[in-house]
Amino acid sequence: MTERNQNTLEEPQTDSTMESGQDPILTVRGLKVYFPISSGKLFTPPVPLKAVDDVSFEVFAGETLGIVGESGCGKSTLGRGVLQLLNPTAGEVFWHDQKISGLGPRQMILHRKDLQIIFQDPLASLNPRMTIGDIIAEPLTVHYPELSAGDRTTRVKEIMEQVGLLPLMINRYPHEFSGGQCQRIGVARAMILRPKLIVCDEPVSALDVSIQAQIVNLIQDLQKSFGLSLIFISHDLSVVRHISHRIMVLYLGNVMEIADKKSLYEAPKHPYTKALISAVPLPDPEKEKNKQRIVLEGDLPSPLSPPSGCVFRTRCPIARPVCASKKPTLQDIGGGHRVACHFWDKQ
Repeated sequence: MTERNQNTLEEPQTDSTMESGQDPILTVRGLKVYFPISSGKLFTPPVPLKAVDDVSFEVFAGETLGIVGESGCGKSTLGRGVLQLLNPTAGEVFWHDQKISGLGPRQMILHRKDLQIIFQDPLASLNPRMTIGDIIAEPLTVHYPELSAGDRTTRVKEIMEQVGLLPLMINRYPHEFSGGQCQRIGVARAMILRPKLIVCDEPVSALDVSIQAQIVNLIQDLQKSFGLSLIFISHDLSVVRHISHRIMVLYLGNVMEIADKKSLYEAPKHPYTKALISAVPLPDPEKEKNKQRIVLEGDLPSPLSPPSGCVFRTRCPIARPVCASKKPTLQDIGGGHRVACHFWDKQ
């Protein structure tokens, strides 16, 4: 891996790794994930909680797609739905040209080598009764049972070194490690099978600020070394800006905007995106003091009873009557920049 300042975030060298005409490796079309919630009334059917509601996007080889939004907007649910860790209510997910949505656990195991996840809470995602050597080696045991114990140990030690862990720690237990080290263990477990796509579900939100940059840089280094594609989920727009090539903004389970990071940060079109970006602190105190802050009124509506029409209209500063009756479609406004707003060009 390349040498760098591990405490400083570094952006990808290019804004996008997508080549002209390149086919996506992951395609999501109209994905919905609803959870039936009891109304508490006798003879009344459950009410659907619309955690993810008609989401479509693509991920290309070597690309990082960032997913941002407030807590409760369905980011983590979307990531799990894509990996079929949750059963989608509707929609389709294609890995290359093969449909994986609707596959059972036995059928999906054929794709698990290519599709992995890094969880938010590093310690909670590790079995406290297993040594880290066994935790990291477990995917090898499942997918490559023909490997000898010695071969598994060799591979585990190799990946431990690659994620910044000393191989001599192989027989220690998770509670003996710090939060940052536990997340490195989680990264090693996800990487041991050499996957093609990893969903990073807020991998640094539970870590100290001083450790966050180290983990983000580690993930970027691994991406470059192994040609990974990433779906990076976070509510921290500063982190997402550094690691992503394209960014998708979610609100109440719906896509508000999706674009390459330069277009999204320098020329956002959706009022919700503008509000999120205005909340990101600037390193220059004078610019921070003088910048215009967009404050959203009210709280995030319940996904049990989302607003009619545009789900953002109850907090939108430019909402008009049509927003209550007609849901905006996600339209391409040029250069792959897509936005779901009736009045994106009239602000």
